[in-house]
Amino acid sequence: MAEITGRREFLHSRRPLIAPTFKILLRFLIPTATASDLRKAAWLALAGALMAGTFGIIHDQITYSISPEYFTRMKFIQFHVWDFGFPRRVFVAEIGFLATWWVGLIAGWFLARIALPKFKSPGSRVLKAIGIIVAVTLAFGISGYFLGPIIFADRAGSDEALNEMGVTQNREFQQVAGIHLGSYAGALLGWLGMMVVFFKRSGDR
Repeated sequence: MAEITGRREFLHSRRPLIAPTFKILLRFLIPTATASDLRKAAWLALAGALMAGTFGIIHDQITYSISPEYFTRMKFIQFHVWDFGFPRRVFVAEIGFLATWWVGLIAGWFLARIALPKFKSPGSRVLKAIGIIVAVTLAFGISGYFLGPIIFADRAGSDEALNEMGVTQNREFQQVAGIHLGSYAGALLGWLGMMVVFFKRSGDR
């Protein structure tokens, strides 16, 4: 009984800290904004999705050229439900879009939610921010190309796993794996960085 009482007292003492944080998150997840702002946020989120999806298509066309086996031995299997029998390059484009559009949608929505009530030109600021995120993603992806073979070569059982998958060009597979991991890391860090910038920057409305 004393333990239960102690837990209740602890939770009660944490409420002043938890409540403001929850309200901030709720403000972005369940918007309280004008219909006009919501429409603009939706359009900016859609623009972010299209930008990210286009980047993903180009990204995967390049990485497919480096290591076709990364797709034929892994990605094609992961996305098999989306294989409609089109040529491989088309399927690669599908995978690139499906793997990235939602990243741009989320990034665009949350950036727009901050920018719309804060800046005079929220649309241009959000699109520039997404452009910066793409640039950071690209930089991290290029770094992954060089770091991938180093990282995966040191992992125990890496070569055995690739052999079991039927991969014959291990280095190229590892380069593309590094690019993909680096790109996701870059997108996440770029988005978080722009969120911080938007939060800290003074409004001009």
